[in-house]
Amino acid sequence: TRVPCVPAGGGRVEVPRSVTAVLGQDVVLPCRYRAQEQEQVVQVTWLKRGPGTVPTEVAVLNLQHGEHVQEPFAGRVLRHGHGELEDGAIVLRN
Repeated sequence: TRVPCVPAGGGRVEVPRSVTAVLGQDVVLPCRYRAQEQEQVVQVTWLKRGPGTVPTEVAVLNLQHGEHVQEPFAGRVLRHGHGELEDGAIVLRN
């Protein structure tokens, strides 16, 4: 299953090619946006994609409204950082 991090502006997204998770432990899914001048990240949306399935919204990180995690992922997905959304990493628990 892939959870992509895609930019809507002209900056650059930096993500590792792959992330290894250990069953039963927490894992951080990094997503850093290198904004261009005058850009501000106001929202980060995480989607879960699987082969042959429609992408499912996992979480939305919003500068004004905070974070919202969809019900199937509640309690298992948390924002990793604080402050500006240029760091849009999330933590998958367990």
